Amino acid sequence: MESTESSYVSSPEAARKRSPPPPKSPTSENAEKPTYVRFLVSNAAAGSVIGKGGSTITEFQSKSGARIQLSRGHEFFPGTSDRIIMVSGAIDDILKALNIKDNDDAEPRTKVRLIVSNSSCGSIIGKGGATIKSFIEGSQAGIKISPQDNNFYGLNDRLVTVTGTLDEQLRAIDLILSKLCEDSHYSQAMHAPFSYAATYNSMSYAPNGAGVKFPNHKEDHSNSITIGVSDEHIGLVLGRGGRNIMEISQVSGARIKISDRGDFMSGTTDRKVTITGSQRAIHQAESMILQKVANASE
Repeated sequence: MESTESSYVSSPEAARKRSPPPPKSPTSENAEKPTYVRFLVSNAAAGSVIGKGGSTITEFQSKSGARIQLSRGHEFFPGTSDRIIMVSGAIDDILKALNIKDNDDAEPRTKVRLIVSNSSCGSIIGKGGATIKSFIEGSQAGIKISPQDNNFYGLNDRLVTVTGTLDEQLRAIDLILSKLCEDSHYSQAMHAPFSYAATYNSMSYAPNGAGVKFPNHKEDHSNSITIGVSDEHIGLVLGRGGRNIMEISQVSGARIKISDRGDFMSGTTDRKVTITGSQRAIHQAESMILQKVANASE
């Protein structure tokens, strides 16, 4: 279902026709203010960020002056198989770190998916979408905010996808972070536990299990999680004639359901893979699915 935010999908082409790209803005008053940004990175790319024995991440930090933290191997953003990077420091240092990271990649990055809490998304959108429209025009980047995903208990974050050239992305992130710096809720969340994604993704129920109902639960004693698998890799999970998915289901004891074509996780082109069963069965099935995808990526 399309959210109202879909109207904020940028069309920077129109802005380009009206005026040439604006020059790089002088450092804003928030440039030196300590802040942070969290964004998604694929499991494969995470390895290149860390480097052998952590050498690359140490180099990124010393060159940029920003602090870089990465979620652990199996701590993914809910509904995806992507890990989370948090870069903290002054805005200038954060932008420098993102710039170094992009130049270090073999292929140019066409989009960045930032993680922003629901409560802070309003300040980026602005009244009637005025703020986000001004960011799109000012940066020439595409900016889209995903609808809220209610499939995960306690998930209060949304994805802000920024598309365009590296320069356009950096200008958009600069504008977004400068705005978020003014939001007290955003600043406070900097000190929230960084590994929050592990809790959401490994168990979709309240810690005390006290009568919480979930859309994916058919039986009270069953737990259920939904992970995202890219459309191109879904065939590997299914296998010929559904052989792989049957094997994963039999070995783990979990029930596995894959969404129809075109039915994607919010803000992504990943198909929904819902795994239901005991906690042990879910964990085993999830590991087997991610292993199939990882083998293909390698």
